[in-house]
Amino acid sequence: MNTNTRKFPEGFLWGGAVAANQLEGAYQEDGKGLSTADVSPNGIMSPPDYSMENFNLYHDAIDFYHKYKEDIELFAEMGFKAFRFSISWTRLFPNGDEVEPNEKGLQFYDNMIDELLKHNIEPVLTISHYEMPLGLVKNYGGWKNRKLVEFYEGLAKTIFTRFKDKVKYYMTFNEINVLLHAPFTGGGLEFEDGQKNEQDIYQAAHHQFLASALAVKAGHEIIPGSQIGCMIASMITYPYTSKPEDMFAALTQDRKTLFFSDVQSRGKYPTYMLNYFKDKDIHIEMADGDLELLQKHTVDYIGFSYYMSFVASTAPEHQDEKTAGNLLAGVKNPYLKASEWGWQIDPVGLRTVCNQLYDRYQKPLFIVENGLGAVDKVEEDGSIQDDYRIEYLDAHIREMKNAIGDGVEIMGYTSWGPIDLVSASTAELRKRYGFIYVDRDSEGKGTNKRYKKKSFDWYKNVISTNGEDF
Repeated sequence: MNTNTRKFPEGFLWGGAVAANQLEGAYQEDGKGLSTADVSPNGIMSPPDYSMENFNLYHDAIDFYHKYKEDIELFAEMGFKAFRFSISWTRLFPNGDEVEPNEKGLQFYDNMIDELLKHNIEPVLTISHYEMPLGLVKNYGGWKNRKLVEFYEGLAKTIFTRFKDKVKYYMTFNEINVLLHAPFTGGGLEFEDGQKNEQDIYQAAHHQFLASALAVKAGHEIIPGSQIGCMIASMITYPYTSKPEDMFAALTQDRKTLFFSDVQSRGKYPTYMLNYFKDKDIHIEMADGDLELLQKHTVDYIGFSYYMSFVASTAPEHQDEKTAGNLLAGVKNPYLKASEWGWQIDPVGLRTVCNQLYDRYQKPLFIVENGLGAVDKVEEDGSIQDDYRIEYLDAHIREMKNAIGDGVEIMGYTSWGPIDLVSASTAELRKRYGFIYVDRDSEGKGTNKRYKKKSFDWYKNVISTNGEDF
């Protein structure tokens, strides 16, 4: 076998990924407005708490807003080639519908990006990541209102214009398919009876598709040569058995995710989804020119997260054998181990997802989230021996390398949470992902000091050898 086909390409974007609301803190500083994350003290899967009387770890997070220079220096020491971060919409437009942006918010990101460039780290900017202005929820009803397309386009154009000489890589929406599973976080949607309304969810999705297409259009016009991608939470599904009904159940489950990348990458609504809308009596309101816009302004690459695979079964006895997961639970796979949070660990699934997406779209892939959430113990000597994290990442990077050998074009890999941050699903710090330990607990107690874990030097070596030495 020619092993040269299983090498990471030159210029591969090794690094880490974060979200503004999960690490910045400073939720009321320098003119920032309230976001949906600021009223979600129990994480994205729980209903909002508008009273704001309960402790919310997102409010202060790990104080990256004031400590970004220190943290970026640690990323540079690991040898990061790229750093994926998101813009807090409410730092730029506190209520979401302002005409002029908040200069202090823009200046913070200017300074942070400059710090990355000083250390030769490529900025990878996510325009919207699990938060939006609370004003757009209260005053407009969230993304089911078409007015939000206009507000988002203004946000995107502001970002492109301000950072056009500094940032080349962008993503429009983080895990856009979160709309199906956490509609308040994904689209600012609330339902009176607590039951998800698919009409509103898919109408909101249409508006986000339009916003994404307009961002691609504006980005290409303002920044020639820019690369603007979509981003989905990938969830490869296996049939529980070779029973044909299980096979079709797995296909149907995958389509729920792939619908979102289909529209943004292929530029049109797939027939399977149009038929689903007919069957469910869902009517998407579209204006003249919408479909043309989607067709003309597709994304340049496919960004995605990968944490686990899922299993589909039509057998009633399997429906009680559930396991936890990213955004949704699934039937337990008897062949896989699980993390402390019940997320089943499937490195080969990453290779399968890469092949699935590349076969489907023939566009470059960017693995922008992958990692292990675990409880880390600080030893008496101050060390954190996170061999379990090394084992997890090692296995996934090897399968990513195998996917490259399969012929898949992969741009880069940014592990999720290179520094401990607030968990999106549970709003806690007990569940840690980082190579860098933050001395803060889920009650907000601790010094907030940073310490290197064992995995810090391991990942540093992976990057320095371009994935040749594990």
